[in-house]
Amino acid sequence: MKKTFKMTHPKIKVPRLVEAIKHEVKKYIKRERRKPLPDSVDFWDFDCRYGADEASSEVIHLSAINKSISQAEEEQLESFYLEILAKPGIRSKRPKQEQQPNGEDSAA
Repeated sequence: MKKTFKMTHPKIKVPRLVEAIKHEVKKYIKRERRKPLPDSVDFWDFDCRYGADEASSEVIHLSAINKSISQAEEEQLESFYLEILAKPGIRSKRPKQEQQPNGEDSAA
């Protein structure tokens, strides 16, 4: 999804537009996650970008999308650009933490 969302409408108020945008994004992510996974892939990962326009967009984490949309509402932007691209993801194992002789973790 590469889309510029408008935050102005002659009949719909801004808070309802924000809710509709968040719902559309959530629906898109759920739809992408339902697609069958290719072989040797564990999950669908997403590359996300957000900005006032496409040229000034910056990389954000998937969990920061709602915050970014709310920020656009607070800044009273007329429009903003949001890009969400699905990509295959492979989980990596975390390295085991070494335990000290007294039974405590070394990270503690």
